[in-house]
Amino acid sequence: MHWFYLLIAGLFEISWAVGLKFSHGFTKITPSVITVICMVLSFYFLALALKNLPLGTAYAIWTGIGTIGTVIFGILFFKEPVSAVRLVCIMLIISGITGLKLISN
Repeated sequence: MHWFYLLIAGLFEISWAVGLKFSHGFTKITPSVITVICMVLSFYFLALALKNLPLGTAYAIWTGIGTIGTVIFGILFFKEPVSAVRLVCIMLIISGITGLKLISN
């Protein structure tokens, strides 16, 4: 269940990171409120996951999920550049997350 909490925390991290873009520096009220709610939920689920998972592993995976998600979101919705090097770097993050998950069992 703790791995599930970590996944949920990572998904909320993606949400608040994208929300920051839409909030325009917290000048737009609705996106700002949604962003703060997603931040609180992300930290809450991370805290639940940390009850049984190693800190370094959980934090690395949490930030990795956020990084991968925001890069993919940026490519798909904000027309950020896509290059082979960028995709290789994303694959390296995914392999690092997978490795951390495998060695933590």
